[in-house]
Amino acid sequence: MLTRETMAARLEAVGYIADSDLVAVLWLMDYLQRPLLIEGEAGVGKTEVAKALAQLHECQLIRLQCYEGLDQNAALYEWNYQKQLLAIRLREGQGAADALEAHVFSAPYLLERPLLRAIRSPQPVVLLIDEIDRADEEFEAFLLELLSDFQVTIPELGTLSAVTMPRIILTSNGTRDISDALRRRCLYHYLEFPDISRETRILMTRLPGITARLAGQVAEIVAALRKEDLAKRPGVAEALDWAASLIGLKVEDLGASPQEAYACLAALLKTRDDRATISFEVMARLTGKLEAVA
Repeated sequence: MLTRETMAARLEAVGYIADSDLVAVLWLMDYLQRPLLIEGEAGVGKTEVAKALAQLHECQLIRLQCYEGLDQNAALYEWNYQKQLLAIRLREGQGAADALEAHVFSAPYLLERPLLRAIRSPQPVVLLIDEIDRADEEFEAFLLELLSDFQVTIPELGTLSAVTMPRIILTSNGTRDISDALRRRCLYHYLEFPDISRETRILMTRLPGITARLAGQVAEIVAALRKEDLAKRPGVAEALDWAASLIGLKVEDLGASPQEAYACLAALLKTRDDRATISFEVMARLTGKLEAVA
């Protein structure tokens, strides 16, 4: 089992800069073999945690994207009705109806969806149940067996336990309350936006062509924008896109380049109201502070 120090180093090696609290809860996740619920605003990097964890352990990432109306047919399994119908036609008159029914409702006729694929995988996987708060409360209740016992029940086949223990991460943007029953079955971490220092490191890790000066300036401006009255505060992915755009424009110093900084805001601000809020004057004021500090 990895130490926390080794885990932090390996996360950084795959491009994810984690703070000590996140590293600690990821270590506990392995030590206790428990699922992990990560909450936080959109854009803080919750989904990236699961991606980085899969890279760290060199295993497959299986992702279930949640949405309103999601049910077990889409999440767990379906029967391959066409294959079943073909088998019935081929076996007509060759045996008892009960035997035929048992045959066509067996494992070879299953269509695996993400949850079942994770349970039946012969190799350990990272299972990401993304944005669980978008799913219905009934779906949360359906997940409890998987989260507590690492098993699922299929009426025709019975209970299927995990072949190998999956690492399960659930994410939530906090759009609705998650049930106490689900929370009790998981470890918990609230992921904040990175501070300026950590976001600078993220930019330098993910964008090898960026200078330390520009990375620090981008992190500082993005942190200032998150304090503005915005409908959608820019996330880490937006900060990376904005920084990449500035690199493409050969910007080396934001303090001397408010026009270029403003011209690339399409990568950073994603609503009409937010674009109207951050005028060129606002951007010039923010970049001017950088110039004053320099």
